[in-house]
Amino acid sequence: MPSYEYRCLDCRRRFEVFMTYAEYGKHPVVCPHCQSEHVQRRVGRVRIARSEESRLENMADPSALDGLEDDPKALGRLMRQMSSELGEDPGPEFHEVVNRLEAGQSPEEIESALPDLAGDDGGVPEDDF
Repeated sequence: MPSYEYRCLDCRRRFEVFMTYAEYGKHPVVCPHCQSEHVQRRVGRVRIARSEESRLENMADPSALDGLEDDPKALGRLMRQMSSELGEDPGPEFHEVVNRLEAGQSPEEIESALPDLAGDDGGVPEDDF
């Protein structure tokens, strides 16, 4: 049975009412706190299911990438969003880097503070550029 959220316009308290679809709109809703019929329906959050492909396409929008080189906080937010969209925990090192970015540290500062982060096999030697 669906629940419907209401707010009493007299006592200002919120409450839920459980009723069938057939009952909705046919019976008056009464505030359980003050018994007033002066209530207003609240519309809760709406969730939209999207495919993984749709979520990844949205993140790859070039307009979302503008200015990331100059804004470490925005880069950190984007990295956190990408991690949550992928649904996998990338590990404590990733979280450390993202936390530092969100605190305003530049990638260069993070790299110098955490030189072993890339590891011996993760980094690309500068001669390869």
